[in-house]
Parts: sequence; structure tokens; C-alpha cells
Amino acid sequence: ARLVAGEPIQDVLGHWSFRHLDLLVDQRVLIPRPETEQVAERAIAFARSARGTDPLVCADLGTGSGAIGLSLLAELPRGSATVWLTDTSSEALDVARANGTGLGMAGVGARYAQGSWFEALPSELCGALDVVVSNPPYIAEHDPRVDESVRAWEPHGALYSGADGLDAVRAIARGAAEWLRPGGALVLEI
Repeated sequence: ARLVAGEPIQDVLGHWSFRHLDLLVDQRVLIPRPETEQVAERAIAFARSARGTDPLVCADLGTGSGAIGLSLLAELPRGSATVWLTDTSSEALDVARANGTGLGMAGVGARYAQGSWFEALPSELCGALDVVVSNPPYIAEHDPRVDESVRAWEPHGALYSGADGLDAVRAIARGAAEWLRPGGALVLEI
């Protein structure tokens, strides 16, 4: 009945696959999509190539379900990275924490912080991040091309970003120069 009423199958099931993870999903977070798996793949590839003797420090800004950041932890060697998962939504962070718990020992490197983009991170990380990755909102407000099921069922704060859809992208790009270490990588979905 929920599916017939238009609710996405992922929310009806309560979980969805993302890369090698089975993630809790519901109306508090965006549904993980195949395009975002490619973003995670790029971030993981860079993290693998950047690995030195020190553990990596990464940030998944606007984490939602935790899909990208938790994929980093699950696919990198255990103990080789700390990943900060941030979101402005406390409800989204609750979902990310639940998904992190589902990783078992692989989730030990997860750190969670509530706030807007880089403001959520501890100041001592400024200039020290190896990878910043994000699937920020990038749809223009009132864009008529957005599917009705997306408008009705997914969190608007994770979808829309200003009149042209680029407010979040601009904020992250501006902050990345300050927060990344020399040679670090910014990976964005847009």
C-alpha cells in the first residue's frame, strides 16, 4: 500500500545497497544512488593513493545516511583512516550513526559532528584533511524538473541549494582550500 501510494521502494524496505554496504534509509536521508557510488569510488581511490604511514583524515560533509564516509572506512584497510561524517540534520546523523554501528569494527574510525559544512569540524583539522568528499544539495529551488516522488519523500535540505542550486557547492569549494592539506583532494557530486 505504501509503494502504491508513491513512497519509494527504498523507504518501504527501510534499507538499500550502496557499494558493499546495506544501509538503513528512511525519509530522514536521501536515498543512496548509483551516481554517488562513483563519487565514493573516486574518494576511495584517492585515499588509497595518498596513504602514507600516518592514518588519513577525511571528511564526508553533509553525510546523510553515511554512505560515502562509511564506504571509505569499510573499503580502506582497518585503522588507516578517521572519517568525519557531518550534517546539519541531527536526524540524518542518527541514521549515519546507526549505519556506522552496522559496520562493526570497520566503523571504529567514524566521528560524527553536527553543523554546516566545515563549521562542524574541530578547528585543529583545518589544513590537515586528506580527502573532503560530499554529495551536497545541488538543485535550484523551485526546479520544475524534480520528480514528484523526490519532492514528496526526500528531505528538501539535502536537495535544494539556493536560486541556482550552487550555494552549497560554492561554500564547500571556498572552504576546501583552507581545510585540505597540500595535495589533498576535494570530491563533489554535482
